[in-house]
Amino acid sequence: QLQLVESGGGLVQPGGSLRLSCTASGFTLDSYYIGWFRQAPGKEREGLSYIEGLSYINNRDGTTYYSNSVEGRFTISSDRAKNMVYLKMNSLQHEETAVYYCAAERHASSIPIMVRSGVVDTRWIEHWGQGTLVTLSS
Repeated sequence: QLQLVESGGGLVQPGGSLRLSCTASGFTLDSYYIGWFRQAPGKEREGLSYIEGLSYINNRDGTTYYSNSVEGRFTISSDRAKNMVYLKMNSLQHEETAVYYCAAERHASSIPIMVRSGVVDTRWIEHWGQGTLVTLSS
């Protein structure tokens, strides 16, 4: 099965906030890097943020990262008991209308490299959700 399901998208006015959820089934998120991505109409998929899973092994549990486009406005978090990851989005703008995806990868490099570099190759991510649509009102 190994499934990710996003929820929480919808219509929001410019300047508004929304919280997205990503629920995993068939595997445990704490063994993975979890990333949030989005794809706007006619645009490439963009990496937004990621959170580490079992990074406590390296004494860096829960390390997070944000792309320049969302730094200071978005917050990624997780709930280990619920096997969920969240993305709180503030000060949303019209240009951020997009399908938002969560993704999971057990290897240490794929998601961090994609989010940090801005170059997203979906083939190298183990698990993708089907996305949830966020629409900014006119």
